[in-house]
Parts: sequence; C-alpha cells; structure tokens
Amino acid sequence: CSEYPDAGVYCLDLRLGARDRIKWLEAAAGAARRLGDRWGEGNRLGNLGLAYAALGEARRAVEYHEQALAIHRAIGDRRGEGADLGNLGNAYADLGEARRAVEYYEQALAIAREICAASTEGSPEWTAGRRGEGNHLGNLGLAYAALGEARQAVDYYEQALAIAREIGDRRGEGKR
Repeated sequence: CSEYPDAGVYCLDLRLGARDRIKWLEAAAGAARRLGDRWGEGNRLGNLGLAYAALGEARRAVEYHEQALAIHRAIGDRRGEGADLGNLGNAYADLGEARRAVEYYEQALAIAREICAASTEGSPEWTAGRRGEGNHLGNLGLAYAALGEARQAVDYYEQALAIAREIGDRRGEGKR
C-alpha cells in the first residue's frame, strides 16, 4: 500500500482524477507512517500536496508540502527537501504571493546547485540536479514576471534556457 502510488505514479496520474489520487496517497502515507518509513511518508505527503494543488487548493497543498519538508529535513534528504521547497514556491505562486514564492525557489535552487556540485558531471545525479536548477530558475523567472520585474525575469529565463540546452532537455528548452 505504501509503495503502490510510486510504482504506478505515471499511470495513476493519467488514469485517476486528483480526488481519487488523494485517496490512494492518504492510504499510502498512513501505511508508510505505520511502517516507520519516513522517506516514503515524506514523498507521499509531497504528492498529496501536488494533488491538492491540481484541485486548486493551494492552502491545503502548502500544509502537505510543509509536512513533507519537515520529514525530508529530519532525515537529511536534500533532494526531497529541494523538491518540497520548489513545490512550496509553486503553491505560494498559485496563491498570488510571488515574493514568498521567490524565497522558496531560491532555497530550492541552492540545493539543486549543491547536488550538482557533489556529483560527477554527466552522471544521472548531476543531470537531475541541473534539470532541477533549470526548473527553479524558470520558476524564479515566472515569479519576477508576476512582480512586474521583467529584466530580472528575462535573466532567469535565459539561465534556465542555457541549462536546458546544456543537458539536452528539449522540453525544458521549449518552455523557456
């Protein structure tokens, strides 16, 4: 029960609506908690935050992302922490709180850069870190655009585009 939502994550996202995913993820988070699987619990809570964000319930998403962040920090999972911070930034952006979103995106960006620095260039970990860095830079661009700071937004978009091209991320390149 704890692992099933991860095993079928892409199928579940395609086949189930957010409310149905929430039911699966609540059961999975509870199972992970009972098993003492803190990493799994943190991931399920983060995915619950994403499901609530998909429903447009940004405040509820924040609650789940904050719980996930607390767990990932407690167990020292920097990759999970970075994802939670980025998701919190997205939730605050959805709430129209662009300045607060920037704070979270900057923290997530720092972790992505840390992951890259600790990895061998070209390794899967390095590429994932660079992809995360590009995503966070793009999100910073969106936040600064929402704040009316176009020059700053363009600078972040250009940095994100350069990373997408560097790692051969055509989808990311198209987004920028």
